[in-house]
Amino acid sequence: MVRIERLADLKPVHQRQAAVLALWRWRAPILAFELDAEWGVDQSVLESLFRMAASPAGEQSDRAYRRAIAELCTAPLFTSEVDPDTVQLFQLETISNLLTFGELLDKPGVDEVERVIEASAGLANYLDGLVEGSFYSHPSEEAHRQYLADLAERASEGYFASRHFAVEAACHGALGVLPDSAGLLDSSTGRELLALCEDFGEELVTTMQWLRMTGH
Repeated sequence: MVRIERLADLKPVHQRQAAVLALWRWRAPILAFELDAEWGVDQSVLESLFRMAASPAGEQSDRAYRRAIAELCTAPLFTSEVDPDTVQLFQLETISNLLTFGELLDKPGVDEVERVIEASAGLANYLDGLVEGSFYSHPSEEAHRQYLADLAERASEGYFASRHFAVEAACHGALGVLPDSAGLLDSSTGRELLALCEDFGEELVTTMQWLRMTGH
């Protein structure tokens, strides 16, 4: 699947916002579940990273993000072996993508933005695989099947991958109208896009709760 076909045509600030929106789709899943205490990661640090990423681009916000990343990386998580369950795997991958966004601040460019976006899309694909491989029927299986039936041209993809792509496309279609100097939280359009990603994230949370409940 070709992703973000016109990403290179966007201004750098809007490319960065595209990466933030990709991160935001997994904000609800990482904050909805308690982190393993042995990781030593303060959930408030993760919450602040999301908030800072969505703030206006600039040296001050970039420095604050780097400081928070530096604090995060002192946690035992980064020096110990981890054997995660399914939900924790999504948490770890999201933390990794927050680190990747920090790298983007030091080396901005389309390739770095695509790394963040592709990581988000990859998690949606992985979730589809877990649902399809479960011995149990998903509570919304019929609704998911109907959604895919209405997307005949994308029928080869799973439900969450298709939903992720739809949210991504809606976000990127609106990026060009966002103010250059404002963060996503500072404009009504930006907040609407974050809410769209948050809604998708809440749907992910529901499925991840189901996976944990069924012992996947």
